Amino acid sequence: MNYWLVKSEPFKYSWDQFVKDKVATWDGVRNYQARNNLQGMKKGDKVLFYHSNEGMEVVGIATVAKEYYQDPTTPDPKWVVVDLKPLKPFKQFVTLAQMKAEKKLAGLSLIRQGRLSVCDLTPEEFEVIMEMGGMK
Repeated sequence: MNYWLVKSEPFKYSWDQFVKDKVATWDGVRNYQARNNLQGMKKGDKVLFYHSNEGMEVVGIATVAKEYYQDPTTPDPKWVVVDLKPLKPFKQFVTLAQMKAEKKLAGLSLIRQGRLSVCDLTPEEFEVIMEMGGMK
């Protein structure tokens, strides 16, 4: 199993909307590294949902419901999407400031590459964030 983090601005697509929708197609990614991360996602992988710009915090956990396929928002075949399904909200949101302060998360893609919208996580990073969020 692999672990990921996706970012969304809550005014564009919030955790609450994601829960209402039950499944979301993660589209519109136009960064090659983020696209490669989407291509690396496998059904059942765990995904942390991060509110960017407003809040700047991990708010929930999701799973990959469908592996990558052509992004329907563009005719360009090089861009892909995955379908995500919400699992649970975090008991305590984990802020960017908290993650930056945690030495075990020093190598976190979210911190090193702040503009990357789809980040990979190590199993250790995932576990630390889950623990910080009261999910363990």
